[in-house]
Parts: sequence; structure tokens; C-alpha cells
Amino acid sequence: MTTITLQLEDEKAQLLRDKAELYGLDLEQFLTASIAELANQSEEDFERAATKVLQKNGELYRRLA
Repeated sequence: MTTITLQLEDEKAQLLRDKAELYGLDLEQFLTASIAELANQSEEDFERAATKVLQKNGELYRRLA
């Protein structure tokens, strides 16, 4: 098993704690589950989500122009 240490802004850390609490998890459990979900996500799912976000933002940028 590998241990990873990272620094977060206090506000972002609190947001993560709040989300963990919503699911009845401690912060470590929440982060472990989130990372596992991301790691198990297929490349196709990621590309689909990224494309959707880019298209959505593209429409927003066109509207703002």
C-alpha cells in the first residue's frame, strides 16, 4: 500500500470534509472511495464526460461573445 500526502487550501479541504459527512464517511474513506472510482473509470467514460463539458463550455463562450 502507498501513502500519499498532499496540501490543499483550507477551503477546499473543508468542502471535502463536508461532502464526506454527507455520505456518512470520514475524510479518508471519502477520498479513498473517490480515487477508486476515478481510477476505475474507463477511458471512454472520461472522454465522453470531457467532451460534454467542453461542448457545454463552448456554447457558453459563444453566448458570452
